[in-house]
Amino acid sequence: MTQQTHPVLFSPLTLRGLTLSNRIVVAPMSQFCAEDGCMTDWHLMHLGHMAISGAGLVMTEAVYPEARGRNGPGCVGLYSDACEAALARVHDFCRENSPATLGIQLGHAGRKASILPPWQDRAPIPPEAGGWESVGPSTISMGSSYPPPRALDRADMAALRTCFVEATERAARIGYDLLEIHAAHGYLFHQFLSPLSNDRVDAYGGNPQNRRRYLLEVFAAMRAVWPVDRPMGVRLSAVDWAEGGLEVEDAIAVARDLKDLGCDFIVASSGGLVVDKPIPVAPGYQVPFSDAIRREVDIPTVAIGMITEAEHAESIVSAGQADCVALARGMLYEPRWAWHAATALGVSDVSYPSQYNPARPEGRSAYTGNWTPKDLKTDRAWGGRSG
Repeated sequence: MTQQTHPVLFSPLTLRGLTLSNRIVVAPMSQFCAEDGCMTDWHLMHLGHMAISGAGLVMTEAVYPEARGRNGPGCVGLYSDACEAALARVHDFCRENSPATLGIQLGHAGRKASILPPWQDRAPIPPEAGGWESVGPSTISMGSSYPPPRALDRADMAALRTCFVEATERAARIGYDLLEIHAAHGYLFHQFLSPLSNDRVDAYGGNPQNRRRYLLEVFAAMRAVWPVDRPMGVRLSAVDWAEGGLEVEDAIAVARDLKDLGCDFIVASSGGLVVDKPIPVAPGYQVPFSDAIRREVDIPTVAIGMITEAEHAESIVSAGQADCVALARGMLYEPRWAWHAATALGVSDVSYPSQYNPARPEGRSAYTGNWTPKDLKTDRAWGGRSG
């Protein structure tokens, strides 16, 4: 009889001094309901809900280091003491009530700033309606209905780098286990990386090395103040899905440079820069990018995009195409996705709150590794930083 092996999806993963209890990640999901950049009770409910899902890592939505870098008025910031206090409240609530590892994503919308939420068609917000000037590497607009951004000069770029460093220090002070820079989906760092949005003629434009220079500089400055035992990674759009745009070879080159600077993982995404180009969306359509970066750079990767079935997720990590899988829409639709995946793959050692233990398909007493909030004060066996 062939002995069944333990699914890789539910095996631990160590990055620096951090050990994830499994390879399931709750991806960043913008909620567009912050107040003056501050998280609200909605975020307490949303992230608290996700934190007890059984996932090994729960990420915040994109958090912005300056107010003008927000995608819209309802986006979360980390540029003031009030923002920090609001984030800390949600973080501490999740920490007290969940064994999950907690991560934060920092980014800047660049020319995609000052727009309405998705349910309002992401239309630009005019100044008379509370909008603000967007910035970017160049004055190239996101599309005909969007105003051209103001091109950042060297002083702007230096000031923004300082904002990212200060936000990193705030995130470390709050106590996040892991940090991710958002350099995908048409946001500011992606705008610098792509020739479709960067036509600068200085040291930050032109050839690929110049276009990636700003991301590398900011990453290095952030890594220098982020605790050495905590992992730090980057989300990249591997391809632009547009003629003349980025291809996976570009992402591989960027990932190599980032790894040399201390990058611990890459989240492999795609698109988001060009608004009128179709993307061939299908289950696992971005997994080849994760696979290529992982193989060519020898760096841990996270696969994302239309991964909805437990068997599919397990096949990705067991085949070595990625080290983790991240779900966003799938988690919104079924916040207990990890529990159902465990059942489908024959795993019992997935975390349930003791209060929810009766929901276990195998019965209340089938597994004794339960937890309650009071347990978390002394026992971090399910994950978190070691030591």
